[in-house]
Amino acid sequence: MITIDAIGIDCPKPVIMAKKELDKMAEGVVEILADNAVCVQNLIKLAESNGFKYDHKQESEDRFIVHIYKNEEGSSGDEVKTSQPVNDDFTIAIGSRYFGDGDDVLGEILMKSFIYTVTETEPLPKTIVFYNSGVYLTVKDSPVLDDIRVLAENGVEIISCGTCLDFFGLKEELAVGEISNMYTIYEAIKNAGRNMVIG
Repeated sequence: MITIDAIGIDCPKPVIMAKKELDKMAEGVVEILADNAVCVQNLIKLAESNGFKYDHKQESEDRFIVHIYKNEEGSSGDEVKTSQPVNDDFTIAIGSRYFGDGDDVLGEILMKSFIYTVTETEPLPKTIVFYNSGVYLTVKDSPVLDDIRVLAENGVEIISCGTCLDFFGLKEELAVGEISNMYTIYEAIKNAGRNMVIG
């Protein structure tokens, strides 16, 4: 049995940590220690989406234990899903430095969580396009710069809108990826087998 201590770790990291261990094993049990009910529910969703049996219990107000079983006896009988190849024909377009409308502090927290999740989930996108205030994420002092660099190092094409960088006075601050124009951005989105637009 593999035990993951996710006490004090915000989602989605506990889910990603559990998925990594499950992906590595042919069969076995992953035990996750959590400190909140939301984390428990997210781990249950992970188990259910993969057809794995699970159990959980609450030991105290802020201590939960979740077990996810990956084996013939513990699985639901469904075929276990396997990871898809890295760099699938998939493009993400990010048009804001914040994830969603509303509070900017919350939006920044959610964007950090989203970008981190992208780095830890397969398949990686083929391309990520940044436009409008989304270009703030690819420049020096970006709160997600390290994660975007990890994506670039793993073959993800990182494109920032040149017009947008000029507008915000950030062209000299670009720290990862390449500068491009709207035609290239349009082609990247149009030619993708799948795409996701944020902002």
